[in-house]
Amino acid sequence: MKTIEDLGDLAGRRVLVRSDLNVPIKNEVIGDDGRIRASLPTLVKLAKAGAKVIVTAHLGRPKGKPNPEFTLAPVAKRLGELLQPEGITVRFATDVTGDAAQSAVQDLDEGEVLLLENVRYDPREESKDETERDALADELAALADVFVSDGFGVVHRKQASVYDVARKLPHAAGGLVLAEVDVLKKLTEEPARPYVVVLGGAKVSDKLAVIDNLLAKADKLLIGGGMVFTFLKAQGHEVGKSLLEEDQLDVVRGYLKEAGDKIVLPTDIVVAPEFKAESPTTVVAADAIPADQLGLDIGPDSGKAFAAEVADAKTVFWNGPMGVFEMAAFAGGTKAVAQALTEVDGLSVVGGGDSAAAVRQLGFADDAFGHISTGGGASLEYLEGKELPGLAVLEED
Repeated sequence: MKTIEDLGDLAGRRVLVRSDLNVPIKNEVIGDDGRIRASLPTLVKLAKAGAKVIVTAHLGRPKGKPNPEFTLAPVAKRLGELLQPEGITVRFATDVTGDAAQSAVQDLDEGEVLLLENVRYDPREESKDETERDALADELAALADVFVSDGFGVVHRKQASVYDVARKLPHAAGGLVLAEVDVLKKLTEEPARPYVVVLGGAKVSDKLAVIDNLLAKADKLLIGGGMVFTFLKAQGHEVGKSLLEEDQLDVVRGYLKEAGDKIVLPTDIVVAPEFKAESPTTVVAADAIPADQLGLDIGPDSGKAFAAEVADAKTVFWNGPMGVFEMAAFAGGTKAVAQALTEVDGLSVVGGGDSAAAVRQLGFADDAFGHISTGGGASLEYLEGKELPGLAVLEED
């Protein structure tokens, strides 16, 4: 993949950047600006080089039409606040490629940044019809001279602003995409050992291909979160009212048979009668969950055991919380794993998505870890061994 340096002198040139600014917003308040902050180095680099920087990004799932709930206006405001110390002005266009965007591009000065409105307001962005995507890509390309792909969280999508536009302009990978790929190569090509993978989150079905691929590569696979109950049920244990994917039991039994002691499951579980923050909790053995209770976190002994496995590792990849970390009573397992990752003598990677949100909510600084990914789904697909369209297209001339 070409880098920004390969694009030559960018002074006065219009650079279209695909960033990932998909942050949680409620009542116009940004809950976690991690992805915005991760986008800054590339934007600063381009602006300082004298480029006219045009950013396209998405927020949520507006389903191809304007929806004030998904406007990028609050993101533009936050971007402006973060870039102000660099002396960089941020402007906002109220449409994707229409009159407002075209006028704003014409008025853009060297070293300024323009954020276009949510690209998913345009139904062609996510269209399965290549002709429709191509038409939007033409409009985006008409706004710029070169394209920089820096939204790692979307490189697994064949979308107009990610894939199709890269075929129409001289293109390069931004610093964030390059950094993410570098880390993922370290996780898949001769990782330093011991190599421990921690998987959590709600569903086994979301992680099947990752488990398939990593069982051969990792030394230990620690399983927590809602997905653990399908593993416990596959072993013949009662899981009460806990989350369960009945249709995955045979697959999980296959993993348990194949992996031997490589798969590590919790020995205790925090349970409650209801999915509520104030629900009374009990710690029970993982093989003795009462029929009227549901598991909402790994237990304290499991937290210590998982932390010990992580502490001995030279490479750790973690994707998915160990419990319902949003509720204090069920955050202990996630906190134990996060703390252990901060102490790894080697490469520690937090795999984006809910895991990244969890470590920040629990009070950990980003620089406490080797790397916090901005692309949960993209990271997982890379680890599955899939070709990611948004990366493959950057390798084309």
